[in-house]
Amino acid sequence: MNLENRLRIAVGKRASDVFLRSEFAKFGSEAQVGRALRKLVTDGVMVKLGVGVYAKAKRSVLSGNAIPVQSVEILAEQALKKMGVKVYPSTIVEDYNAGRTTQLPVVTAINTGNRRIARKLGFGKKTVKYENNRPRSEKSY
Repeated sequence: MNLENRLRIAVGKRASDVFLRSEFAKFGSEAQVGRALRKLVTDGVMVKLGVGVYAKAKRSVLSGNAIPVQSVEILAEQALKKMGVKVYPSTIVEDYNAGRTTQLPVVTAINTGNRRIARKLGFGKKTVKYENNRPRSEKSY
């Protein structure tokens, strides 16, 4: 059984929807794993969310192209948690949930606490913005 089929089976058996490249290191060398992951992305089994971050994929009903099985917001949070980053709701989401605004959050923002993140995560035109804990000015909405 070649490496591509082994990775396909491993991805199918896992409950998680997000995978880091380091999770597949035990299957072979870095070059072999890289080629196999590229092939799985080409075949539509997985989509690439960022450098070394992959997610399970499904076929779009409209276009037939591979899309992530969940929204980018959920997958980005899962990926950051796997990398050891604590995530919190962004100020936009907090305001909406608390009823301080009726504006639905359009931007995908994740609060990473005091940690600064430079990694780009996203799919297509939908990318994740990061915000850090900083004092908020109390506004009346």
